[in-house]
Amino acid sequence: MFKTIGVIGLIVGLALTAMYVFTGLTGDGPGAWENGWLAGPIILIAMIPILSIARVADGPLRQLRGLPPKGFENAPLAMGTIVSAERTGLSVNDQPQLEILFDVDTVDGQSFRGVAKAIIDITELAMVVPGAVLPVRYRPGSTDGKIAIAADAPQHEMQAVIDRVRVAKGLVTPRQLQIAEQGVEAKAVVLAMNPTGEIQGERAVVDLRFRVTRADQTTFDLDQRKPVDASAIPQLQPGMVVRVRYLPHDESELVVLTAFQP
Repeated sequence: MFKTIGVIGLIVGLALTAMYVFTGLTGDGPGAWENGWLAGPIILIAMIPILSIARVADGPLRQLRGLPPKGFENAPLAMGTIVSAERTGLSVNDQPQLEILFDVDTVDGQSFRGVAKAIIDITELAMVVPGAVLPVRYRPGSTDGKIAIAADAPQHEMQAVIDRVRVAKGLVTPRQLQIAEQGVEAKAVVLAMNPTGEIQGERAVVDLRFRVTRADQTTFDLDQRKPVDASAIPQLQPGMVVRVRYLPHDESELVVLTAFQP
């Protein structure tokens, strides 16, 4: 609505301003500028805040309402790894807007660098750091590099996309993906986490011990050696409770469901 009003006002203001300038230049003396067409420049000045409101309504305010930015509605999901994040200087309701640079990986194996502007809750700023992984939306075929954080996507869709990207990149095995999709969800306590000193790609390999609580409230312990993203380390500290999936007929492996905070 604000955008429509702003555009109409801009057109009317420009037309009246053109007549104001023409009348002033062709009239006699300084008094020629004091005419009824002066409404044109006044309307143009009045349209500045309205157009600014329209710009915010199409961007940051949509994000605060949990909607994707304009142009990204129903755009496909991908996995974004944060490269850098800087404040733009804009804030809405005391929540800062960040310009975030991502390395983006899609489910069909494409990789590219993209930029998203997003309003981030001030309590979650510590999570928006290089290496953190967030689900994003992108426009196939676009060359402007613009993407959007997928704050509107359901949790299960985010997890499914990120799991498939990791399989394509060799970060997750097909069996782990099967567990993530078909396994039973449960809660587990991290009993121990010990770095092995090994590195797989950009991830540290750690030894983890979990105590998993089954649906019937019985438990079992499981030791696993896993390469772990740096962003997941804080969630895997001893004593932390995590969501996991495992196959009831084969409790030899589990998958940790990392909690994403877009």
